[in-house]
Amino acid sequence: MKVSTKGRYALRMMIDIAKNETGEWISIKDIARRQNISEKYLEQIVSPLTRGGLLVSSRGPSGGYMLSRTPAEYTTGEILRVIEGSMAPVACLDGIENLCDQKERCATLAFWQGLYQVINEYIDSITLQDLVNRDACSDLPDFSI
Repeated sequence: MKVSTKGRYALRMMIDIAKNETGEWISIKDIARRQNISEKYLEQIVSPLTRGGLLVSSRGPSGGYMLSRTPAEYTTGEILRVIEGSMAPVACLDGIENLCDQKERCATLAFWQGLYQVINEYIDSITLQDLVNRDACSDLPDFSI
């Protein structure tokens, strides 16, 4: 499992929308400027997020995007899965059923299942609000020695 640039940028985009939400639509242009990501690339990311129900959109000159829920109601796992699909570390765990013909005698299957469980538990334990809060703390001076 490797998170692509789209997955990383989707999280950044969702954090940006959450941080800048005022009740008005947020344009791709504004997000692109703040995040230093091209508008064209963000347009590729925003479509699955909207289709997946994570964002709502409005067309037109004053249109843009808003979160469909509060930031605390999103998990990073949900966002990543909309963009990346399954977060399974191996192909045999990608679907609902393991179709591998070696599954009955696979010496590593339990290892991969355990890793997949840890990945899912972690990414589903972090909310968008957690990331917004962490980002807000990064604006504070660092006094570590």
